Amino acid sequence: MNNELIEQKSLWQRNWKWFIIASGILLISIGIFFSSGMDGISADLVQAYADPELYKNAIEKANADQRVLELIGEIQPIDKLAIVEGQVVYSNNNTTFNSSIRVVGSKGKAMIDIVANLINDAWSYKKIQIRIKTPPEKKQTIEIFLD
Repeated sequence: MNNELIEQKSLWQRNWKWFIIASGILLISIGIFFSSGMDGISADLVQAYADPELYKNAIEKANADQRVLELIGEIQPIDKLAIVEGQVVYSNNNTTFNSSIRVVGSKGKAMIDIVANLINDAWSYKKIQIRIKTPPEKKQTIEIFLD
């Protein structure tokens, strides 16, 4: 019987092929991400997270409307998942904001559409509207009148 030690290959020597394949897939995925324009969408979502006052002020204006209170009740603060699920677009060097996200009121659910412009480091709302889709008998769009 031979008592010589069997030399094992190192982790790198055993798995170098998998490293090359995984690196190739990662590079292709990164290339697809940046060429699809998803990097801009991601940047808009991050910026929307960083400016919660934008949504908070719009909801305050919506909650001041009597029709909104009658149909869906008082709108609750926006949760972070609603921003990801909705649409958020910044344009004109991040001075114009367009968003459409879901909101939950004490009596129902709706979508809020917001259009705002950044003027002197403060958001000026051009349009805020609440779109109610369900239940069908309450289906309508409420324009919030801005001062």
